Amino acid sequence: MSRIDIRHAHALSKAQARKAVEEVARKLEERFALDCVWQGDTLHFSRSGVDGHIEVQDKGLHVHAKLGFLAAMFKEPIEAEIRRVLKERF
Repeated sequence: MSRIDIRHAHALSKAQARKAVEEVARKLEERFALDCVWQGDTLHFSRSGVDGHIEVQDKGLHVHAKLGFLAAMFKEPIEAEIRRVLKERF
């Protein structure tokens, strides 16, 4: 099993950051059929082969995902896309 672990700083308020994460979550749900659910300030996402969360913190985000065997083969492009979206949105 492969893991993605990204910490990304932001200068938004926690409410603004949460709203931006919500927008990203909607796209993830549409594009990749991920199930997303909020638990406090943490958005949990999952589907077959992928399980993770995005934690909204005061001055940053923490993205953590566990990738199953098939998804692990695409870890580098998945991680690059996550970093690109974080830079674009935050």
